[in-house]
Amino acid sequence: MHQLEISDLITAVDPHSGHRLPVRRAKVIKQLRASGDERAAGIVAGLPADQDGVLDPHAVDRLLISVHTELQRLSEELRIGERLIHVLGPLFTAIRATTRQSGPYCLVDVGCGLGYLVRWLAATNALGADVELIGVDLDATLVGEAERLAHAEGLNCHFIHGNAFDLPKAATVYVSTGVLHHFRGPALAKFFHAQATSPAQAFCHFDIAATRLAPIGAWIFHRARMRHPLGRHDGVASARRAHSDETLLRAADLPGIRPLLYEPRGAVNPFCTTLRPVIGVRPQLEEPLRRALGRAARRLVGPEHLAEAAR
Repeated sequence: MHQLEISDLITAVDPHSGHRLPVRRAKVIKQLRASGDERAAGIVAGLPADQDGVLDPHAVDRLLISVHTELQRLSEELRIGERLIHVLGPLFTAIRATTRQSGPYCLVDVGCGLGYLVRWLAATNALGADVELIGVDLDATLVGEAERLAHAEGLNCHFIHGNAFDLPKAATVYVSTGVLHHFRGPALAKFFHAQATSPAQAFCHFDIAATRLAPIGAWIFHRARMRHPLGRHDGVASARRAHSDETLLRAADLPGIRPLLYEPRGAVNPFCTTLRPVIGVRPQLEEPLRRALGRAARRLVGPEHLAEAAR
């Protein structure tokens, strides 16, 4: 059984209305114990709840904002923004070269949290003025804090509480960081299917590379940098839940999409690799993307490469 992440269990949202639902502490503890994770159960047992055993939503919100603030600090230290633009820049270059659309284009960050990626892109103008930046998350508190931070920083970007695949304006490119491992089985396939059947030209989702050293590295790093036990626990759980290269390419291999993996397992130093993207492009975009990447295009492989490596 895959290890569960506490942050996935202590909040719940109605998928239709988007309204927050009450979460009973005892139920979460039971789920964690059933997965064999007594340590996580102990962390949840220490969270405030009312007399009916429902977790205090305000306490949960404060905790999640605190943990996500620490995650933003880690993103800054790992230079995640620069790593993403290394791929997103050439991707938008390819889109501009092959589409008749002259802009504006729209980048949608799925599961944006506090909106670090969107705010970094807005602050650096790394993608250009013709790209509208939107962050979307199902957690209204995180979206509200992202909006507050963007306003305080004077940034031209927007944040929306809701479903990233049900927006009034269609995305040109969907992105995410650290989201894919939250989806398991059919949910992962549904996630990619929603993008393949949308008007989007491409997607680029960065997640933890499933190397043997990932859980060990995550334990060391989060133990040193995260203050709250929940952040430490979920950081290691994320590494253990990371999808294999094969799983990602298989799930993303859909009609109208050419799935590609950047820096596949076995082609990189496992001591240095933390996040790497699975990319999906409309077939006509693959060659322009490779040209825009230049020498770095050698790191880009499709499902057939992994099939050959397995022989």
